[in-house]
Amino acid sequence: MLWPGTLIGAGAGYAIASIPGALLGGMLGQVLDRRLKLYSWAHIREKLGGRPAIRDEDLLFVLLGRLAKSGGRVEPSHIHQARAEMSSLRLDDSAQRQAIQAFNRGRDGDEGLRSYLRRLRGEPQSAEALLRACWRMAWADGKVGRVEQEMINAWGQWLGWSALRLQALADEHDPMKRKRVSPGDAYQQALALLGVADDSEPQAIKQAYRRLLSRHHPDKLEGSGANAWQVREATEKTGELHAAYVLIKARRGFR
Repeated sequence: MLWPGTLIGAGAGYAIASIPGALLGGMLGQVLDRRLKLYSWAHIREKLGGRPAIRDEDLLFVLLGRLAKSGGRVEPSHIHQARAEMSSLRLDDSAQRQAIQAFNRGRDGDEGLRSYLRRLRGEPQSAEALLRACWRMAWADGKVGRVEQEMINAWGQWLGWSALRLQALADEHDPMKRKRVSPGDAYQQALALLGVADDSEPQAIKQAYRRLLSRHHPDKLEGSGANAWQVREATEKTGELHAAYVLIKARRGFR
């Protein structure tokens, strides 16, 4: 994460008193960063009266707006997809207005997004939720252009994703590359999702399910300042875990 106050303090301290000054200036700058929540140069500009930095809850729709305009114009299908994302997040009227403003900001702006995305490297669920929503927007008009693909890949790299993982996610959303899942494949995917083997004991399967359910349950996000799309992703994840567990129980014949 970029801490601008820390960098400024270290630089100023070094100019005044060499290495000891840099250390002291960096420490003071870090205190300032944390108290004022200065995560990027955009936050510095905001404090100095410039354009407001992008808020965490607005980042998703800024990205979607950027993608929608990447082909030169925003199509009705892009607007429809943005509305679908708002609906799936169950945003109230006020939150929808804020999301529309963020979408328009992404559509009309050219500000850098690297620092905002790098902050999510330690939040894998949030990062994946963002990228999945981006691919849904990219496919909203039935095709994905080179610019859209390059943008999502760049964002994924800033989020800390490998090229291989990004390609797998892209293929997952490509209608031409999706495979029909046979009952056997579904069972194997369920085992992989819970991290168990076909010959695992029922008790081990139950423990794996409960452990994962506890880790991903949306209730754990309460009071953590999580965004609506983070809660939705956690809800979908717990639904997948439950479906996998039900399938394994039915196949193995235990309760």
